[in-house]
Amino acid sequence: MEYTTVRGIRDAIANGEITALEVIEFYLNQIEAKDDEIGAFLEVFTESAKKHAQKIDDMRVAGETLPRLAGVPIAIKDNMNYAGHIASASSRMLAEHKSTYTGTAVQKLIDAGAVIIGRTNMDEFAMGGSTETSTYKKTKNPWNTEMIPGGSSGGSAAAVAAGMVPASLGSDTGGSIRQPASLCGVTGMKPTYGRVSRYGLIAMASSLDQIGPFARTVEDAAIILEVIEGKDENDATSRIVPEKAIAELLNKNVDGMRIGVPKEYFIEGMDEWVQIKVRDAIGVLKKNGAEIVDVNLPLTEYALPTYYIMMPAEVSSNMARFDGMRYGTRANGTLENSYLQARGAGFGTEVKRRIMLGTYILSTGYHDAYYKKAQAVRTAILQEMNTVFEKVDVIIAPTAPTVAWKFGEKIDDPISMYLSDIFTTTANIAGIPAISIPCGFSDDGLPIGLQIIGKTDDDDAVLRVAYAYQQLTKHHLVHPE
Repeated sequence: MEYTTVRGIRDAIANGEITALEVIEFYLNQIEAKDDEIGAFLEVFTESAKKHAQKIDDMRVAGETLPRLAGVPIAIKDNMNYAGHIASASSRMLAEHKSTYTGTAVQKLIDAGAVIIGRTNMDEFAMGGSTETSTYKKTKNPWNTEMIPGGSSGGSAAAVAAGMVPASLGSDTGGSIRQPASLCGVTGMKPTYGRVSRYGLIAMASSLDQIGPFARTVEDAAIILEVIEGKDENDATSRIVPEKAIAELLNKNVDGMRIGVPKEYFIEGMDEWVQIKVRDAIGVLKKNGAEIVDVNLPLTEYALPTYYIMMPAEVSSNMARFDGMRYGTRANGTLENSYLQARGAGFGTEVKRRIMLGTYILSTGYHDAYYKKAQAVRTAILQEMNTVFEKVDVIIAPTAPTVAWKFGEKIDDPISMYLSDIFTTTANIAGIPAISIPCGFSDDGLPIGLQIIGKTDDDDAVLRVAYAYQQLTKHHLVHPE
């Protein structure tokens, strides 16, 4: 059952083939057996998970109609609020912070009958690309435990890849769902900005953050997205989403679709196997009716520097609330000591680095020189994307320039670490949807991800192409030993 789909679990429970409690106990056993080695979970909600599973079984016995995700265990990233449970963002600053409310995306899962089984490890406050900046532990890649799983949502990706949960939630600010999905060989989607409410997500960079699903299949990711998406009065940036029949949508093929391939995403220095497998994937789609169109995105080279100006500026503002007085780590003494002790001890190195960088960017004399120009480039990048999407339905590119790397290889070289986001930041800057799906393996058996990018609010086209590719290949069905 460890690699059963979300739909398969829900249908088996609804048909009485298995109880929700049996499903939860199975996955709890999987976590107990595997997570000592992988380190995906910070906490497992054993008692509350069993309690919610029993409610689902009681509903079925009573003859009640079961909700969409009845009995399906789902893990959540440690930066999502779930009432009565710790949400620490993998930081010492919030080590004992218990949520007083449940975020909208998590609540929608619960309302749909899903069982929240635990919280997963992440880079501290989502700042990192390898899950090595977590205060508590290092999550390992299930394909090779000497390798990182990617980040910042590394725990959520590794939990799905290892078969400890059928699905999970992550958050994506510059690639933090798609990059670990690529490195761990699972499906991970960043929806259009605002399609899923951010209410209850511990903010990193508010104009870039987006919650999205991890799963083994595109169909499962689409089902979860359909549950958690939609307008939310608690999030002014959330969007009205027209009702869609996901199952009907995913039955379509790519015949006649125009797929753009930008030369700017095939750069010097990327892994040879990444380029080979992504080119192979493009060939598969072309052979099955897609029209492949060469497109130019010259502003792509400015996406990463633009991101690393905008993001730390917003980080600096969002982290200001952690001052040692209102919540988080507290300190006694003078105001100065409170700041120095709470923030000095509460934040890790990467968080401090980004706060200092963002504060510098926003300081007098530098705001116009850096932040204001970055905002102008952001607008230009979105306009360039919109122009290209007049010619094509989606864009296809690698998700990451490399496969997973060894622990410690980049942690002391922040520029090298930041470059792992080179293919993913554009979608966050433009606020457009993108998904990563497995498209093969390197010569040493590490997963490679194919990224499919769509225009604003056209998440459907992204899902359609990704689903069609998975019907033509079996990469997503391979799992680590």
